[in-house]
Amino acid sequence: MTFPGLLTALTEINAKLVTRKIRKLLKEKSHFFQYILKIIPIDFVCETNTKILVNLIHHHCNTFIKEQDSFKIELKRRKHEKIERDTLIERIAAGIHNKVDLENPDKVIRIEILGNFSSVSFLQKNDIVHKVD
Repeated sequence: MTFPGLLTALTEINAKLVTRKIRKLLKEKSHFFQYILKIIPIDFVCETNTKILVNLIHHHCNTFIKEQDSFKIELKRRKHEKIERDTLIERIAAGIHNKVDLENPDKVIRIEILGNFSSVSFLQKNDIVHKVD
């Protein structure tokens, strides 16, 4: 399945380290990525299934979200509307006991549903590279 405007890349290097290196490269040579608007590191890929997504996030969230951190959940869907947005977010949030902050969270759990596959990213403020950086 293809998704217009989406390019994925697999690397053996830590995805967040890659985005930091790309951000540095963009500062030196801003024209280098003239056609790329945003780069989002992905921590996990799994089947698009509510139970799998909830279990994966609950299993790994304590590694990324510390006790004092606030968080929010972002959900993006492409070519998949079967998973109910609010239900998934509520099930995930119910298993995380940190403070929710929708405006200025310390950490973001970003879920991208791409048809039969989903990605999960545990992000901090500077983990996403935007072309305007």
